[in-house]
Amino acid sequence: MTAPSPAAVEPAPGLAGLLDELRWRGLLYAATPGLAARLATGRPIAGYNGFDPTARSLHAGNLVPIFGLIHLQRRGGRPVVVIGGGTGMIGDPSGRATERALLDAETLAANAAAIRAQLERFLDLGSGPGGALVVDNAEWLSRLSLIEFLRDVGKHFTVPYMLDKESVRTRLERGLSYTEFSYMLLQAYDFLHLYRTYGVELQMGGADQWGNITAGLELIRRVVGGGEAGSGEELAHGLCYPLLTLPSGEKFGKTAAGTSVWLDPELTSPFAFYQHWLNAPDADVPTYLRFFTLLGRAEIEALLAEGEARPEARVPQRVLARDLTARVHGAAAAERAERMAALAFSDEPVEEPELLEALWREADGFDVRPELRGAPVAVFLAETGLVASRSEARRLVAGGGVTINGRRPASHDEPSPSRSPDATGGSASGGGVGGRGASSRAADGRAPGSAAVPAVAWPGGERPPGSGPVAALEDADDLLGREGPLGEEDEKVVEEVGGFAGEGGPRR
Repeated sequence: MTAPSPAAVEPAPGLAGLLDELRWRGLLYAATPGLAARLATGRPIAGYNGFDPTARSLHAGNLVPIFGLIHLQRRGGRPVVVIGGGTGMIGDPSGRATERALLDAETLAANAAAIRAQLERFLDLGSGPGGALVVDNAEWLSRLSLIEFLRDVGKHFTVPYMLDKESVRTRLERGLSYTEFSYMLLQAYDFLHLYRTYGVELQMGGADQWGNITAGLELIRRVVGGGEAGSGEELAHGLCYPLLTLPSGEKFGKTAAGTSVWLDPELTSPFAFYQHWLNAPDADVPTYLRFFTLLGRAEIEALLAEGEARPEARVPQRVLARDLTARVHGAAAAERAERMAALAFSDEPVEEPELLEALWREADGFDVRPELRGAPVAVFLAETGLVASRSEARRLVAGGGVTINGRRPASHDEPSPSRSPDATGGSASGGGVGGRGASSRAADGRAPGSAAVPAVAWPGGERPPGSGPVAALEDADDLLGREGPLGEEDEKVVEEVGGFAGEGGPRR
């Protein structure tokens, strides 16, 4: 880990220090000429960022522009959020190699409602001059006729101007529909509408939005400024952030297969969200702390120094994970996720049934068949797949490598935890088991030794948990399908049952 490199000069208070704040945090990629001078005047300014509802949730990549809006509001600006209910029906080609699948109006409306609720968690929606405003561009784009759009917007842009935009150039060889080709004009019209209706002077977005942002400046210059060169810099401004990328260099977000980290708790649980940031590589943590927390420079530097001194404690990652999880999912969810993370890797038994159930879900836990409730520990471990075979389970138990309900079984044929059907309304429940030093607790939350142990049904009738030749026969079943030479313990199993025959004849 390394401390922030920009010069340690504290930004000026208010809007005058906004660009310096974003700069030292690494959140400033580019800004139009004149923006710094406009902010330095101290006059309130409204800035907007758009979010197209192409999915039912925002993702980790969206946190970059979200925090940009947070910093704007904290310094006295008014954040304006535009939900792209209209532009989402077209699809932005920026940063994409392929055409977007068009969504129907009903899906877009549902997505827009979900995203609006997520965004409202981050911003102050108060009624004052700095209160955040959330609007949907479907309100004005859906009323725009094609003839009106071509006459009032399209005539201000030449085809060469549009072809020169990077978002268009990178897609020409692979194919670009007229629908997506026209997207930048719709976004430009958004900026013009917001400028006229709400006095929005600043558009913000990711680095891949620079072409669309400057198209909006051009439209305002031509329509409002009378087409005079340079007047757009005085009327409106643009600012963009760097893109959050994967280690491969790809854009991080909802289109990166298998790596999406969603803000919706049903798509990425608070625990999984917490774990994602807790497991962040040391090299990425300085960036994440500056991007995704409101900690000051001195606080971040102190955390990074502690991380250097005690890397095994992962202190910066813990602060990052806790702070960001609380901001996205609430303080209670963050506290719960932190506790679950501690319990998942602790030898301490889990006392609360709710926490154990949550851990079971998050850890991709196993279901226990009813007939295994109360079965011998070795049978239970092998049949649930926690270990490869009953012989391995017996070796683990003998070596003290298994704990159940916070205690080590006295022998491999000790009954495993069970819950009485009367106590659960007939539902089956399995016990929590830890192997090789791990520890857990019965899924019903009972204290050790308090679970009822019903008889276990076996093929051919009932028998109590056993050992000796019967147990050896069970282990022999494990060996029948095994490839390769037998180990010392396996040979003992074969000796106990007098050998067994395979496809090639007797095997010893």
